[in-house]
Amino acid sequence: MADNIVVKAKIKDVAAGYNIAGDFAAALDKRVKELVKAAAKRAEGNNRKTVMAKDL
Repeated sequence: MADNIVVKAKIKDVAAGYNIAGDFAAALDKRVKELVKAAAKRAEGNNRKTVMAKDL
């Protein structure tokens, strides 16, 4: 669990009124990590060490 970026309690805050399946947080966490890695690669491709919103 320590490797998770996504916090299940925060998902519940955003999806108020809906139940969150047990596997949803893990799937979302995986997707977020993929997005961050891709954004970092784009920043590197643009000779930057700073990942910006435009890298998404």
